[in-house]
Amino acid sequence: MTGKATPNEIKALRGTLRADRVLSPSLKGSLVQGEFPDPPDGLGELGRSVWNQVLTEASAWVSFKLDVLLLGILCDQFEERATLRQLVEEAPDQPRLRIGLRELDRAIVSNLANLGLTPTDRARLGFVQVKSESKLDELIRRKQERNASFRETLET
Repeated sequence: MTGKATPNEIKALRGTLRADRVLSPSLKGSLVQGEFPDPPDGLGELGRSVWNQVLTEASAWVSFKLDVLLLGILCDQFEERATLRQLVEEAPDQPRLRIGLRELDRAIVSNLANLGLTPTDRARLGFVQVKSESKLDELIRRKQERNASFRETLET
């Protein structure tokens, strides 16, 4: 097999999604979470914000017990990125800083993917809603709405 796996969202649109091969969002209740963990010591405001946002919004699949080490690294990376970004702005003639920033961006995206926080990875985990309306259905609906609003203006 070559290339990347097809996201579950695409398979669902095609009608080829097999329920027995998909991690169900209903497993949220079976994920043993425990207490909401405190952020690691030494995190700044940005790191704490990322920590709380991830654990609040992704609690269905991010484990409070197992994933906190990777999440701590991710929060550190976000703070490091903010510092490095400021250095790049202060010294735009330093290409090594910009290269370092791009490498750090790749590492952040990789860790986001590892935690299931990118759209593709959420789709693979089964946490993405399949579009219930095709592009054609959307265009027809918008045309009907325009026609209805046009009729309303004519009546008034």
